[in-house]
This record gives sequence, structure tokens and C-alpha cells, in this order.
Amino acid sequence: MKIITQIDVYSPQYSGKKDVLIAGGMIEGIFPKLDTTKLGNLPVELIEGKDKILVPGFIDAHVHIAGAGGEGGPATRTPEIQLSQLLEGGVTSVVGCLGTDGMTRSLNSVLMKVKALRAEGISAWMYTGAYQVPPPSFFGDSGKDIALIEEVIGLGEVALSDHRSSVPTTDELVKLVEHARVGGMLGGKAGVVNLHMGDAHNPFQPIYDALNASELPISQFYPTHCNRNSHIFEDAKTYGKQGFVDLTSSSYPYFPDLEVKPASAIRQLLEAGVPLAHITMTSDANGSLPDFDEKGNLRKLEMGHPVSMLQELRDVVFTEKVPLEHALQVITQNPATILKLGGKGKIAVGSDADLLILNKDLELLTVIARGKVMMHDGRQLVKGAYEV
Repeated sequence: MKIITQIDVYSPQYSGKKDVLIAGGMIEGIFPKLDTTKLGNLPVELIEGKDKILVPGFIDAHVHIAGAGGEGGPATRTPEIQLSQLLEGGVTSVVGCLGTDGMTRSLNSVLMKVKALRAEGISAWMYTGAYQVPPPSFFGDSGKDIALIEEVIGLGEVALSDHRSSVPTTDELVKLVEHARVGGMLGGKAGVVNLHMGDAHNPFQPIYDALNASELPISQFYPTHCNRNSHIFEDAKTYGKQGFVDLTSSSYPYFPDLEVKPASAIRQLLEAGVPLAHITMTSDANGSLPDFDEKGNLRKLEMGHPVSMLQELRDVVFTEKVPLEHALQVITQNPATILKLGGKGKIAVGSDADLLILNKDLELLTVIARGKVMMHDGRQLVKGAYEV
């Protein structure tokens, strides 16, 4: 049993200075001031919260946990993510995906990495499929994967508006999303389709065409990389008023002349009238970040990191002047709601004890995942297998 004492709680909405009781991996109580004498002789660990901030653990809903890349040849394949990379970014829940390489990489590897991260102490899920259409799957149908495999919550990332895309027809896209939706209904999951948005102009048109040709709700489409260039971002201001838009946090530092900075993008989307609940941010960590010229030739290749979400959070608050509780919602409550991750993304009685302690400068001090202290006072206490 743990008690975080007299800390400013953002749930993500600010709820004041509280004592937070943790037991059995859950938040058991939130009190203005907890009388510990009522706990009897139960062993209690006290965590000092004075002058600190408590926020929900971050949800990174687009990470290449088993590695990705390869656009520049075999030597450019990225490695599997390590637990420490996620913890240093405050990530307590992660959703893995395959990405570009649905040809030489395997969904089996992604699933086993999900299981490994769960065994190491954080929460993890995955998308079935990859860029390619028809997408790779476990059971020959992405809907069956979602319905039958506990760790699989949706399909993605399927590539649109990109020279690496299979360029699915409207009918093909409708069928993919319909199968994912029904699989989600049968399995009690979101069943969304995470869509890689490329550099082509009018990138959302395939989604609009699929919506016009079907009865599918726009909430089943979850486009990402919506800040990858100025024209897709301008289109996202319109699309986001009805559907979800996901921003990528890790690529901006490598391509500042091309990408819209995520922190600035959040402010601009809000100013454009996009509902806060429609905006999320993910890192694309351990994915390759390629730069192609006009002829499709690779010019350079970088790799994303989970800590970019924490870095952008600071800039959203301190540079863009977005209230902390709004900035937090983008990487906590919103992805939990969109992906139907029960018990995640908020600080409430009965929720999972996935918590971060920050100082007033939003520097990460402590990470608690499923009730276990993984990092404290900036020092990592738990490491993944084979980490030094």
C-alpha cells in the first residue's frame, strides 16, 4: 500500500491538493487529507508530494515496439524498444504496431514484445496489420484478430496518401474498417483503424470517400502523422472538427522545415475549433523517420523516441500557453477514450495506478505503473531484460 501525500492532482483536470491511496495496483482512494490511523497496522509506503504535481501515466498509442524501418536497406532496420526508453518518457501504456515492413517483419514479434512489456511492468497492446493491403494478420482476417486476441485492439498502421502505400480502393478501405469495427464489437474493443497519412496533397480524401460510400462512423478512422507537413495540417483543422487527429511528437526536431511542431499544432488546432477530445499525440518511437526527395529517393533516416511526448508537453504549456490540464488530456484521457482502454488515462478511484510525479517545471521525477514504482527521484528502479 502506498500513499502519495498532499500533492497537486491533475486527473487530468485539476482537482486540488490531495492524498492518493494506492493498493493492489489500483487507486483506492483520493482524500483532502487521509487519516492513516484508520489503516491500522497495514504496511504503508509514504511518497512525499509537497510542491509536486501528480498526473496520469502517458499513453503512447503508436510505437514500433518490435522495431521498424528498413527503407534504406537491411542496415537501417530499427531495434526493439527498451523499457527504459518508455519510462524516461513517462509512458505507462503503449500500443505497438508493425508499420512499413509487413513483408520481412512479423506480427508474432510485435505480440511477443507486448507480452514482454507487460511482464516487465507496464501496460501494452497492439494493432494487427501493417502498411500493406491486404494487411498481414494472425487468422487471415484483421477482424478475427481483434475479436479473438486479447492484446489486439485495432488495425494499423495502414498507409494512405503515401508512395509506400498499397493505395487501397474505396471498397478495400471500407471493408478493412468494417472488419475492424465488427471485430472490435465482438471483442469489446475500439476496433479503430490507425492510418499512416503520407505527404500527398488532399490526404484525407480516401477517408471521406470511404465515409460517403458506407455507413461507417468517422470515429473508426484514426489518422496519424497529421502534422507531417503544412498542407496536411491545414486539412486536419477541418477533418478534426468531426474526426480524430493524431500528431507525431518525435519527428519535428529532425525535419523542422517540413513538420509543424506538435506543441504549436495543438494550440493551432484548438484555435481552429477542433474539439480537445479529438486531438491526440503519439511518439512513433523506434519507427524510422525517412526523408525522401521528389523522386522518392531516400535522403536521410532518423529514429523517434518516446521522451519526445514529455518534451512537447512542456512546450505546449510553457511556450504555447495551453493550460496543463488540456495539454495532458491529449496524451492521457483522449487516447484512453478513443481506444477504449478501461482504467487508463485518468486519476480516479478504481482506475489503474499509472501515475507520474512531476515538479513545477514538468520534469519527470517518479513513474508508477500498475501500482509499482518504476522510477523515483529521477532514478530508474526497474529495467528491462538485458538493460545495463
